Amino acid sequence: MEDKHMLMIPGPTPVPEKVLISLGKHPIGHRSGDFSKIIAEINQNLKWLHQTRNEVLSLNVSGTGAMEAGMINFLSPGDRVLVGVNGKFGDRWAQICEVFGLQTERITSDWGTPLDPEEIRTKLEADTNKEIKAVVITHSETSAGVLNDLETINRHVKAHGEALIIVDAVTSLGAYNLPIDDWGLDVVASGSQKGYMIPPGMGFISVSEKAWQAYETSKFPRFYMDLGKYKKANAKDSSPFTPPINLMFGLQTALQMMQREGLENIFARHGRLTQATRAAAKALGLGLLAPDNAASTAVTAIQSDDAEAIRATMRQKYDIALAGGQDHLKGKIFRIGHLGFVSDRDILMTISCLEATLTELNYDFESKSGVKAAAAALV
Repeated sequence: MEDKHMLMIPGPTPVPEKVLISLGKHPIGHRSGDFSKIIAEINQNLKWLHQTRNEVLSLNVSGTGAMEAGMINFLSPGDRVLVGVNGKFGDRWAQICEVFGLQTERITSDWGTPLDPEEIRTKLEADTNKEIKAVVITHSETSAGVLNDLETINRHVKAHGEALIIVDAVTSLGAYNLPIDDWGLDVVASGSQKGYMIPPGMGFISVSEKAWQAYETSKFPRFYMDLGKYKKANAKDSSPFTPPINLMFGLQTALQMMQREGLENIFARHGRLTQATRAAAKALGLGLLAPDNAASTAVTAIQSDDAEAIRATMRQKYDIALAGGQDHLKGKIFRIGHLGFVSDRDILMTISCLEATLTELNYDFESKSGVKAAAAALV
């Protein structure tokens, strides 16, 4: 059947009908007074979502572009950085650092295992000459469904005194309580196709005063990705370059929807969906890659040697898209996204179809056990 495709992946995520309607409006001039008012509203609501008084800058990039901008605007060639790597995206940030000539030291753990804050603390405390200029952390490591202890890691970075903390919050912003000002986070990057409930194409960066001080001495060349240009434009409710006008129509609507739901309810919903998905997997006898105490609220990684067969059946028979494993986990896990515009009903429907799929693949489990476990967690 046409138009029944259901996205249950960690990005892109489902887009609300109200947002789709906004996306379809006729463009207006991006230097007009009317569009300036839209930018002003968006900027204010982005600060609300980020729980910050800092500037939140909007770029025409994906989350990867936002992270790259978050590095090259506040560091210089040869700077020493620590990068947490326990999944695909931590590894990507380390690669970006290496490409730009940063002295990159990887702090690693197995995929699905949270980073050890003590290892980072030890490295920072040993740096008596204050050579470490930044610690780069993926908060919610989407590839493995694991949530790193950013709050504790950030405390160790603050104790160091010199280093910035640069955070990939691409799948945690809008899905997990991330009080940027209360924690004193310096650079926080995210992307539109995740918790923001709009299509891909925009990246967002929250920047602290400490980071802006580092910007003044950063020596990387940049033009389009020069965040100073975006800061000046923000102050005038404008943009330094042509913005994605229709995406911003959608963003305006999505942020209004999020405000009506409220931050506490948004975070509670994501927590509830996470627990329901994990409870269902356990009831069906499936293994979970990440531990309960470090579970991402964006996506659940489920272990199975039949991962690709499960994904194919879910897509072909029920038109539900699940994410697969990446790199060495390809074919060994499948991932159920529960990020953004996802409801209790969506989870129950997905688990019900997953049970039917497992039955077809001759898995042995108690009938309806997954749905019952999920329903109980959603009460």
